[in-house]
Parts: sequence; structure tokens; C-alpha cells
Amino acid sequence: MTVQAHHDLTAVEIDAIEDSIFVHNQHAVGRGDAQGLGFVIRVEAGRIVGVAAGYSWAGTSELKQLWVDEAYRGRGYARELLNAFVTEAAIRGVRRIWVQSYDFQAPGMYEKAGFMRVAEFAEWPQGHSNVVLCKTLIATPTSP
Repeated sequence: MTVQAHHDLTAVEIDAIEDSIFVHNQHAVGRGDAQGLGFVIRVEAGRIVGVAAGYSWAGTSELKQLWVDEAYRGRGYARELLNAFVTEAAIRGVRRIWVQSYDFQAPGMYEKAGFMRVAEFAEWPQGHSNVVLCKTLIATPTSP
């Protein structure tokens, strides 16, 4: 076997890899409760103009993407999506949510929503910072 360059993995290939990682993690932690967590905003034509997407697992959650189409920004949609994500995470018994945001994206919005900076990597990318934020929830665990 040799290592080969393959820089354009398909979504199906990446999903299969993530599934394999999840199986390993599930065995290591003893929790198989991972599930997607996401919300969208659509225009009348059905096109998505905003999304908050991530997952919950083992009492934690990661917000992987929060995006609002440029034409729809400034209307509170990002905050609405974030609030929906946090609310659903709490319902699922999540204790902590984490997210990463570059300094030119939205770390201030997350901080206003109660997220705390837990790490900041300077020069990632060059001339900017990559900020990792975490929000601790007071959640009532759901029964199995």
C-alpha cells in the first residue's frame, strides 16, 4: 500500500470516513446517540438562504456551519438560527456547544450569545485568527 494524493474526496467518501470514526468513538465512549442537528431558512422558491448545521453526541454539540446568504444578512437570521440550534441542543441534554469562527466571520455574534473564547490561533490564515468558542448550557438530560 502507498499513500496517494486524492484532494477531491466526494461527500459520500467523506461521510463514509466520518461514519467509521463515529463507530470507533462510540465504542471508546460507550455512547451511540449521535444525531444531526440543523435548521434552515428558505425563500418561497425553496432555495436555502440560511443554515445552522452540526450534530449532538454524548452530551456535547458542534456547530459546524452557520451561514446566511449575503442578500439576507442584517435581518437577524443568523441569530435566529443560532438560537434554534442552542434550544434544540438543550432539549437533547447537551451540556456544551463548541464552534470555530475566523476573526473576519462572527466571533462577536457568538460571544453576544453567551459563547466564551477558549482558544485563538493567530496567523490562521495568515493575517487573521481562528477562534474556538464554547457555550455551557444548563440542560436537563433527556431520559433514554
